[in-house]
Amino acid sequence: MRNPVVVGVTGTSAGLSAVRLAAREAVSRGGQLRVVHAFTWPSPGPPGAGLDYDQARRAASQVVEEAVATAQRSTPGVRAVGQLVDGPADRVLLRLSHSAALLVLGDDDLATTPWLPPASVLVQTVARSWCPVAVARGPRPPRGPVLVALDGSRYGLLALRHAAAEGRRRRIPVEVAHVVAEYGGRYEEQGRRLVNEALETIPELNKARVRLLAGSPGRALVQASRRARVIVLGARGEHESGPLGSVAREVLHRGACPAVFVHGRTAPAPRSPAGTTKALAR
Repeated sequence: MRNPVVVGVTGTSAGLSAVRLAAREAVSRGGQLRVVHAFTWPSPGPPGAGLDYDQARRAASQVVEEAVATAQRSTPGVRAVGQLVDGPADRVLLRLSHSAALLVLGDDDLATTPWLPPASVLVQTVARSWCPVAVARGPRPPRGPVLVALDGSRYGLLALRHAAAEGRRRRIPVEVAHVVAEYGGRYEEQGRRLVNEALETIPELNKARVRLLAGSPGRALVQASRRARVIVLGARGEHESGPLGSVAREVLHRGACPAVFVHGRTAPAPRSPAGTTKALAR
């Protein structure tokens, strides 16, 4: 597989959780894991020789070495390589997302903060990445199904296709969640019709469990994520103007399990053994 799984690390415990998740993802895909740390030097002028610079550079290299060792200890058989890249972290990660199969980041303890910092590297990367972005939660792989949020937008359909592939690769069930304003009446009827029409486009999900939730979409999905192994959703809704939708923001901030944010952009589709290309998104 030419497209690697890329994980960004900063030396934090959240970053090491991301490394462990990324290592499992790389092995399950049969691909390489690329462990990346972005290095910047704050002094004005070009970086040159000097004790402070040399020490900072060595410390950054140690962050990468520790992360690679963590990947190898946690997931035997992973093909992990480390890379120290010069430049601001968000620019480095967005550039690498052009050729990555998946970008993995730590959550930086977002659940403990009162709001989501819009300028953070994590938020900017989730919002603007060219490939799906997985955000790790907690030190251990959770149990449960792949939970996918379906909202009727084309981004929701992309998330549905991604979730189908995740369930097939992980050999675990997929649950499809749709949030309506309230149970019963036309809201529930319209919601079930929307889900059924979407599932008709992916025959392998015709036996997937459907969960119709009611209330605020963000809060309902955060609650549902407590019993999922991973939640998959589009990075934005069809009619939202910002690069990161309001529901995605709430799941990113408060989600209880790893989350994968799917974009409309995709890496080149893999070729089948017969040499034909399989479309991953429309």
